[in-house]
Amino acid sequence: MRSVPKPSWLKVRLPAHPAYFEVGEIVRRNQLHTICQSARCPNVGSCWAARTATFLILGDVCTRRCAFCAVKKGVPGPPRLTEPGRVAEAVGSLGLKYVVLTSVTRDDLPDGGASAFARTIGAVKRLNPGVRVEVLVPDFQGDLEALGEVIGAGPDVLNHNLETTEACYSLINRPPENYRRSLRLLKTAKKLGATTKSGLMVGLGEGGDEVIRTLADLREADCDLLTLGQYLRPSRDNAAVSRYVTPEEFEVMKARALAFGFKGVEAGPLVRSSYRAHEMWSVLPKGTA
Repeated sequence: MRSVPKPSWLKVRLPAHPAYFEVGEIVRRNQLHTICQSARCPNVGSCWAARTATFLILGDVCTRRCAFCAVKKGVPGPPRLTEPGRVAEAVGSLGLKYVVLTSVTRDDLPDGGASAFARTIGAVKRLNPGVRVEVLVPDFQGDLEALGEVIGAGPDVLNHNLETTEACYSLINRPPENYRRSLRLLKTAKKLGATTKSGLMVGLGEGGDEVIRTLADLREADCDLLTLGQYLRPSRDNAAVSRYVTPEEFEVMKARALAFGFKGVEAGPLVRSSYRAHEMWSVLPKGTA
């Protein structure tokens, strides 16, 4: 497929704010990874300038080979037992009041990394009283006990990305049945008392009716919050971009999503899973779960 020229609205400025370099130093000093770097997020400059970052736990090597993702693939090393404490210390150094934790997918671990999420949530909250924690979790291969362990640690938001429409799963190198697995995970998380969130990429070749059907599926799972963003191809080895969705089209999608009943929606070309995560959480009614 011939590459599609990138439009002007996707251009971002090179990082220059002093806080950007301060965040990078704190991450390096604590020997941590961030999804901002590993996934080549276009918002890394603005987010780090605001002294926010999404911590990537369990290493930076993923056991899956999703065709949309820039994260390294291969055989990861063993979990580092000191990582939860180091993440908690970095949160304190950054002065964060809202933290997003995510991980590579660790199909090599019996619990998929659920216990590491639970330990990190606990460490962050113990060392930083009052901090809110959002977790962006993998599907744990459908292991709902693993999901329950994460929720038992008390995250304020449980995020699991559906990523794209069911028809496009083959384009991102995921088995079609994983779409329903992810919906079951979100639905179970909600039943267990979690505030739930998911995210979709557009521009992979999905049709408008497919997006609407996906929104309906997420609401049937009682998902609370939603992010919608443009798929950006990390390299020639990744799935191609079918088209670039305009900012105006994103506004239309946001209005439709809100009409479906999502409590909060962020939609735009550069929106990613943790984009304005604190602001999204703050719009929720008190006691939402």
